[in-house]
Formats: sequence, structure tokens, C-alpha cells
Amino acid sequence: MTEDEKLAVDPKAIVHSITVQIDAPAQVVWDVLVDFERYREWNPFCVEASGALEIGAPLTMTLKSYTEEGQYFDNVEFITEIDEPRLVSWSAPWVDEWPYPARRDQFVISTGPDTCEYYSTDAFLGPHGIHVMRFAGPWVKRAFDDTAHALKAYIESK
Repeated sequence: MTEDEKLAVDPKAIVHSITVQIDAPAQVVWDVLVDFERYREWNPFCVEASGALEIGAPLTMTLKSYTEEGQYFDNVEFITEIDEPRLVSWSAPWVDEWPYPARRDQFVISTGPDTCEYYSTDAFLGPHGIHVMRFAGPWVKRAFDDTAHALKAYIESK
């Protein structure tokens, strides 16, 4: 299997969160998104995160399980794109022991000097992506929608 096949994108295997309008400048939202150590203060899905905001750096996360009440699981992905204050992305690579690569993108779109929009996507990549979407897509959507609502509430409460 080629690298291209391992990381192929199927539009049917992409989760899209809701888009929230946030009454704050894009830079303010960006600063919250990349302050990984403070995720526990506002993020109901990614309850802990640590890592450096550098391309290739690992991002270690503790995520809430949306399939097992009261359970959490550890996840490590790698920072793959930084476009301040518009986009931060991290990815899970293809590894033979876990051939389920994915890429999460978080978008901050300025809509004025004091307003912006936020949404995120998760692309389940490669030949198994559509199967991961069928299994995990609904709970990932819920987790990302919860995150979007929480981000808006957290920022607007300050």
C-alpha cells in the first residue's frame, strides 16, 4: 500500500462540527485553542492536553469517552499545521499496529474586529476511514459540537 492510499481522503469520512459565532476577536479564540494546559478549564471532551505548539510535536490528550459513561482514554497525536490565528491541526499517523490515521482541523474565521466563527473537522483517512466514520462519527460529532459550545461560552464569559 502506498503512502497516498494510507492517507487518502474520502469526503464521506469527515466529521464537521457545528459552527459557532463567538463575540471575541479571532486572536482571543486562537490563544485559548493553543493554550493546551488550560483545556481542563473549558473543554468537556479533551479534559487534559499537553504539548508544544510546534510542527511535529506530540500532543498528549485525555479524552472523554462518549460511548462509555464516566470513562476517559489517552490519545497522542502530532501537530501538523499552524496558521495563526486561523487554523491549528493535529494528526494521528498510520502505523501498522493501528492503521487508522486521522486529521483534526480547528478553524477560526474572523468576521470582524471583535467577532469570529469557530468550527472543527476530523477526517478519518485511508482505506479504513469510512469504517471508522460509521463507528465513531456520531460520537465524534457530539464531542466536537460540545467543544464548540464550550469554547464559545468560556470565551464570552470572560
